[in-house]
Amino acid sequence: MLRELSIRNLAVIENVSVSFHRGFHVLTGETGTGKSIVIDALALAAGGRGSADMIRHGEAKADIEAVFDLSAGHPVWEVLERLGIEADSEESLLVRRELISQGKSSARINGQNVTLSMLREVGEHLVNIHGQHEHQSLLRTDRHLEWLDQFSGEAIIPHKAAYKEKFRRYQEVSRERRELEDKSRQGMQMLDLYRFQLEEIEGAKLKIGEDESLAEERRKLTHAEKLSDAVSESYDLLYGSKGLAALSRALNRLQDIVKVDPAKLAPLVEQLQSAYYGVEDTAYQLRDYRDTIEFNPQRLSRIEERLDLLYGLKRKYGETVEDILAYERKIREEADRLENRDDRVRVLAEEEHALEQELVMQAEKLSAIRREASRTLAKQIEQELADLQMGRSVFEVKLVEGVLTSTGSDNAEFLLSTNPGEPPKPLGKIASGGEMSRVMLALKAIFARIDRIPVLVFDEVDTGVSGRAAQAIADKLSLLSRHCQVFAITHLPQVACMADHQFEIRKDVTEEGRTVTSVNELPAEDRVEELARMLGGVEVTEKTRHHAQEMLTLAKERKNAS
Repeated sequence: MLRELSIRNLAVIENVSVSFHRGFHVLTGETGTGKSIVIDALALAAGGRGSADMIRHGEAKADIEAVFDLSAGHPVWEVLERLGIEADSEESLLVRRELISQGKSSARINGQNVTLSMLREVGEHLVNIHGQHEHQSLLRTDRHLEWLDQFSGEAIIPHKAAYKEKFRRYQEVSRERRELEDKSRQGMQMLDLYRFQLEEIEGAKLKIGEDESLAEERRKLTHAEKLSDAVSESYDLLYGSKGLAALSRALNRLQDIVKVDPAKLAPLVEQLQSAYYGVEDTAYQLRDYRDTIEFNPQRLSRIEERLDLLYGLKRKYGETVEDILAYERKIREEADRLENRDDRVRVLAEEEHALEQELVMQAEKLSAIRREASRTLAKQIEQELADLQMGRSVFEVKLVEGVLTSTGSDNAEFLLSTNPGEPPKPLGKIASGGEMSRVMLALKAIFARIDRIPVLVFDEVDTGVSGRAAQAIADKLSLLSRHCQVFAITHLPQVACMADHQFEIRKDVTEEGRTVTSVNELPAEDRVEELARMLGGVEVTEKTRHHAQEMLTLAKERKNAS
């Protein structure tokens, strides 16, 4: 149940904190006092959309806090655990929503920041709000199958999950098959291109690193003459009279006199010997290198042609030989896929047909469950409508088989006949606003026992009804409050008097000229006055007060008797 709701700076509400109880609550007050704002606040706490326009004028932000007390076995605890939100079923659940004037919004559950989608997922298990115009959703036939499946409950859940997974695979296979068939002409063009490219790359017989080695060889062949001249001249200089011969003569002269001053000259002789042998070794290496220098214009021409080929391939397929070979592997795989396209299309078509046959069988299982559930739902709704002064109505859930979709092959539509002898027709063609409200209330009464949502809110569900129909709605809301906590905004005294708790929404103007709205629970004597106002309008008389007291007394007797 909703134990407490605190609202700060939302529309005309400055600061309100209200405690609630179990049972049936009504919110009453003059038109325009802000009754719907309380419902809007609860909707925000449950993850509803908000905007900066909802913030009280002149304030930076609006805050809404809701405290819920829930049983340990309620489904919301599993949702909280799955979302990673810390919560203890032995404690209250605190939900906070904040709207900021810059347009931002934040939400917390038990002090932990959550996204709006997470809050909405939790809120769906806490609050169900039936607004003034929600009965229009009854005209949307796409919602009817959803409600029927919800009513089917555990009987349909595993079959629906298995069907949905198989349908997902069916869509994947069908999409791939269609794409292959649609791209057939383009695929053949690409295959021709891939074959040409593979032939060109394979014909080159590429080797990793050959471009670098060929470039080096080309450089040597291009400068062979310069290399030969420079190396030969260097060799001649080192080995000739100005090279080794001069070093040899200098070494002999020093060796002849080394004994005269061995301390000074011996190290110099040793250095000169090392220099001599080093120059000699260099000269021999230059000679050997000179002999390897090749003058081969034919080889140079072949290298130029090979490098031109490699350059052309790099320009088309990659910056390096490794890139070209990687591209070759890629297009080979793609070419294999295209060459095997027909085989793949055939395999996919066979799988698609098999999946379709399986889906047809599974869809029939879903249909059988839905047909059984539709009969039960129709009976229960007719019973609820009888309680709501529509006892001669005939309700029918019409199932029509169509194409396979993600929910099966069924299309569902709710039909209603409110006049004996008339066949059931779509709701939009025969139901008035008051009748639509009662059909929706009948659905809510049934689903309240199924979905275990602890808080049901009805925003003027009694619009368009009066007299016995209004009393029937009041009785239904009272009975519904035995399964969950019920809130209703109403202008009808027949509904208000059946409530266990009545709250007055009041609008006043402060000394500063600001409008503020207050929410107060009415004690017994004040309930008489409020009901008298609802009965008599502007002028409250002793007669209307007496009538109001009588209504409260009779309402208490009706609740005790039911």
